[in-house]
Amino acid sequence: MDNGIVIREAVIEDLPILLKFEQEIILAERPMDSTIRKGKVNYYDLAELITSDNAQVLVACFGLQVVASGYALIKEARHYLDHTHYGYLGFMYTLPEFRGKGINGKIIEGLKSWVLSKGLTEIRLTVYDDNEPALSAYEKVGFKRHIIEMRFVTEAKT
Repeated sequence: MDNGIVIREAVIEDLPILLKFEQEIILAERPMDSTIRKGKVNYYDLAELITSDNAQVLVACFGLQVVASGYALIKEARHYLDHTHYGYLGFMYTLPEFRGKGINGKIIEGLKSWVLSKGLTEIRLTVYDDNEPALSAYEKVGFKRHIIEMRFVTEAKT
Protein backbone atom coordinates (compact mmCIF):
# COMPACT_ATOMS: atom_id res chain seq x y z
CA MET A 1 0.00 0.00 0.00
CA ASP A 2 1.19 3.55 -0.69
CA ASN A 3 2.77 5.66 2.05
CA GLY A 4 3.25 2.70 4.39
CA ILE A 5 -0.52 2.26 4.84
CA VAL A 6 -1.79 -1.32 5.07
CA ILE A 7 -5.48 -2.23 4.91
CA ARG A 8 -6.49 -5.29 6.94
CA GLU A 9 -9.50 -6.87 8.61
CA ALA A 10 -10.16 -5.59 12.10
CA VAL A 11 -9.67 -7.94 15.04
CA ILE A 12 -11.14 -7.80 18.53
CA GLU A 13 -7.85 -6.38 19.82
CA ASP A 14 -8.58 -3.26 17.74
CA LEU A 15 -11.76 -2.59 19.72
CA PRO A 16 -10.37 0.10 22.09
CA ILE A 17 -9.21 2.36 19.24
CA LEU A 18 -12.33 1.63 17.18
CA LEU A 19 -14.53 2.69 20.10
CA LYS A 20 -12.59 5.99 20.18
CA PHE A 21 -13.16 6.38 16.42
CA GLU A 22 -16.89 5.83 16.98
CA GLN A 23 -17.00 8.65 19.55
CA GLU A 24 -15.13 10.95 17.14
CA ILE A 25 -17.73 10.20 14.45
CA ILE A 26 -20.54 11.02 16.88
CA LEU A 27 -18.79 14.23 17.94
CA ALA A 28 -18.46 15.30 14.29
CA GLU A 29 -22.07 14.43 13.46
CA ARG A 30 -23.77 16.08 16.45
CA PRO A 31 -23.66 19.59 14.89
CA MET A 32 -25.37 18.15 11.78
CA ASP A 33 -28.05 16.21 13.69
CA SER A 34 -29.83 17.76 16.64
CA THR A 35 -31.69 14.49 17.26
CA ILE A 36 -28.61 12.64 18.56
CA ARG A 37 -29.15 12.17 22.30
CA LYS A 38 -26.98 14.16 24.71
CA GLY A 39 -24.29 12.29 26.61
CA LYS A 40 -22.47 9.13 25.59
CA VAL A 41 -24.10 7.12 22.83
CA ASN A 42 -22.96 4.31 20.60
CA TYR A 43 -23.93 3.80 16.98
CA TYR A 44 -22.53 0.32 16.46
CA ASP A 45 -21.97 -3.03 18.12
CA LEU A 46 -18.39 -3.13 16.90
CA ALA A 47 -17.51 -6.47 18.52
CA GLU A 48 -20.49 -8.06 16.74
CA LEU A 49 -19.52 -6.48 13.41
CA ILE A 50 -15.92 -7.69 13.73
CA THR A 51 -16.99 -11.29 14.39
CA SER A 52 -20.05 -11.49 12.11
CA ASP A 53 -20.10 -13.48 8.87
CA ASN A 54 -22.49 -10.83 7.49
CA ALA A 55 -20.10 -7.94 8.00
CA GLN A 56 -16.52 -6.96 7.35
CA VAL A 57 -14.69 -4.29 9.31
CA LEU A 58 -11.51 -2.98 7.73
CA VAL A 59 -8.85 -0.80 9.29
CA ALA A 60 -5.95 1.09 7.78
CA CYS A 61 -2.67 0.88 9.65
CA PHE A 62 0.45 3.00 9.53
CA GLY A 63 2.96 0.71 11.15
CA LEU A 64 1.18 -0.61 14.24
CA GLN A 65 -1.12 2.42 14.50
CA VAL A 66 -4.74 2.03 13.35
CA VAL A 67 -5.50 5.27 11.49
CA ALA A 68 -8.82 4.64 9.72
CA SER A 69 -11.82 2.34 9.67
CA GLY A 70 -14.96 1.31 7.80
CA TYR A 71 -17.41 -1.56 7.64
CA ALA A 72 -19.68 -3.30 5.17
CA LEU A 73 -22.81 -5.02 6.43
CA ILE A 74 -25.18 -7.21 4.43
CA LYS A 75 -28.71 -5.86 4.87
CA GLU A 76 -32.09 -7.02 3.62
CA ALA A 77 -33.53 -4.72 0.99
CA ARG A 78 -37.08 -3.39 1.02
CA HIS A 79 -39.49 -5.89 -0.52
CA TYR A 80 -40.28 -3.73 -3.56
CA LEU A 81 -36.70 -3.27 -4.77
CA ASP A 82 -35.10 -5.29 -7.56
CA HIS A 83 -32.54 -6.82 -5.18
CA THR A 84 -33.11 -8.81 -2.01
CA HIS A 85 -29.96 -7.77 -0.15
CA TYR A 86 -27.32 -5.07 -0.40
CA GLY A 87 -24.06 -4.04 1.18
CA TYR A 88 -24.30 -1.10 3.54
CA LEU A 89 -21.12 0.86 4.28
CA GLY A 90 -20.58 2.73 7.52
CA PHE A 91 -18.16 3.62 10.31
CA MET A 92 -15.93 5.60 7.95
CA TYR A 93 -13.34 7.42 10.02
CA THR A 94 -9.79 8.60 9.38
CA LEU A 95 -7.57 10.30 11.93
CA PRO A 96 -7.28 13.99 10.99
CA GLU A 97 -3.53 13.85 10.28
CA PHE A 98 -4.10 11.02 7.74
CA ARG A 99 -6.98 12.62 5.82
CA GLY A 100 -6.58 13.59 2.19
CA LYS A 101 -4.23 10.68 1.42
CA GLY A 102 -6.77 8.37 -0.25
CA ILE A 103 -6.97 6.00 2.73
CA ASN A 104 -10.77 6.10 2.96
CA GLY A 105 -10.94 5.30 -0.75
CA LYS A 106 -8.75 2.23 -0.22
CA ILE A 107 -10.98 1.04 2.63
CA ILE A 108 -14.07 1.56 0.45
CA GLU A 109 -12.48 -0.42 -2.38
CA GLY A 110 -11.76 -3.29 0.01
CA LEU A 111 -15.32 -3.21 1.34
CA LYS A 112 -16.77 -3.05 -2.17
CA SER A 113 -14.72 -6.11 -3.12
CA TRP A 114 -16.03 -7.99 -0.08
CA VAL A 115 -19.65 -7.07 -0.89
CA LEU A 116 -19.21 -8.16 -4.52
CA SER A 117 -17.62 -11.44 -3.35
CA LYS A 118 -20.89 -12.14 -1.50
CA GLY A 119 -22.76 -11.99 -4.82
CA LEU A 120 -24.33 -8.60 -4.15
CA THR A 121 -24.38 -5.79 -6.69
CA GLU A 122 -25.99 -2.96 -4.70
CA ILE A 123 -23.92 -0.93 -2.22
CA ARG A 124 -25.33 1.96 -0.21
CA LEU A 125 -24.30 4.34 2.53
CA THR A 126 -25.80 7.32 4.30
CA VAL A 127 -24.21 10.71 4.76
CA TYR A 128 -25.48 13.99 6.13
CA ASP A 129 -26.48 16.46 3.43
CA ASP A 130 -24.36 19.15 5.17
CA ASN A 131 -21.23 16.97 5.15
CA GLU A 132 -19.71 18.24 1.89
CA PRO A 133 -16.24 16.72 2.47
CA ALA A 134 -17.78 13.25 2.90
CA LEU A 135 -20.13 13.72 -0.05
CA SER A 136 -17.18 14.67 -2.24
CA ALA A 137 -15.10 11.74 -1.02
CA TYR A 138 -17.89 9.24 -1.73
CA GLU A 139 -18.61 10.72 -5.15
CA LYS A 140 -14.90 10.51 -5.94
CA VAL A 141 -15.03 6.71 -5.52
CA GLY A 142 -18.18 6.32 -7.62
CA PHE A 143 -21.17 6.81 -5.32
CA LYS A 144 -24.10 8.87 -6.59
CA ARG A 145 -26.54 10.95 -4.55
CA HIS A 146 -29.78 9.00 -4.45
CA ILE A 147 -32.36 9.98 -1.81
CA ILE A 148 -32.60 12.98 0.46
CA GLU A 149 -34.32 12.20 3.76
CA MET A 150 -36.28 15.14 5.10
CA ARG A 151 -37.79 15.76 8.50
CA PHE A 152 -40.38 18.03 10.01
CA VAL A 153 -40.46 18.82 13.71
CA THR A 154 -43.50 20.23 15.45
CA GLU A 155 -43.28 22.42 18.50
CA ALA A 156 -44.18 20.60 21.69
CA LYS A 157 -47.31 21.95 23.38
CA THR A 158 -46.83 23.11 26.97
